[in-house]
Amino acid sequence: MSPAEARVREVPSNMTEAEWQQRINLAACYRLVALYGWDDLVDTHISARVPGPDHHFLINPYGLMFEEITASSLVKVDLHGNQLSESEYSINPAGFTIHSAIHEVREDAICVLHLHTLDGTAVSSSAEGLLPLNQTAQLVTHDLAYHDYEGIALDHEERPRLQKDLGDHNHMLLRNHGTLTVGRSVASAFERMYHLERACSMQVRTRALGTPVYPVEEIAIEKNTELLSNRDRAELRANNLVWPPLLRKLDRVNPGYRS
Repeated sequence: MSPAEARVREVPSNMTEAEWQQRINLAACYRLVALYGWDDLVDTHISARVPGPDHHFLINPYGLMFEEITASSLVKVDLHGNQLSESEYSINPAGFTIHSAIHEVREDAICVLHLHTLDGTAVSSSAEGLLPLNQTAQLVTHDLAYHDYEGIALDHEERPRLQKDLGDHNHMLLRNHGTLTVGRSVASAFERMYHLERACSMQVRTRALGTPVYPVEEIAIEKNTELLSNRDRAELRANNLVWPPLLRKLDRVNPGYRS
């Protein structure tokens, strides 16, 4: 057993092993977001549902940089915004509005990831949205929803509209705001965000060339949609192929998230 695996088993007495493992994965996700340059000081947020019958979820303590977050520092809340774990920090109220809305109605949305990146926000602010210009974008566009901007998300009355707009999609562009993905695991939410962010960056660069876009045959888009729409396959890929090497990378460059 590796030292990293040994640390996973040091479960605090006040929580289940399943919750502790979820905390480790979510803390890793925060640090990976920072590593990829997707963070925004202490703003934006990622949540993960605590395994079990209650709709409790974990979110970042508002005031820590993403690169600082650890498994034990994450804050557990319920759908009413009550903090269920001790912390010297509160939580981002806008983050609670967005994440509680999705966790409330999507049993499969175990992880919800929201960012304000430069390219993601640029594409969310363009009238055309994200186009299937390339193979990476086609990983996303068949499963992409949009939600119109209503100001900083402090009004809980926005939640039903956000829920309706997301529907059963796993990717979303929040107009004039940023990007959002959900997944049945932290791993799949992260991989979806990776593809969404890259697709946005590719579109920004393609548009910056100022030349006509080479057309994609509709039959190719339909073929890719059929191939890529299997969510069970996507979940297996994220958890078995993508997440383990990402954790190994994080253990090399920014360890400590398991504490």
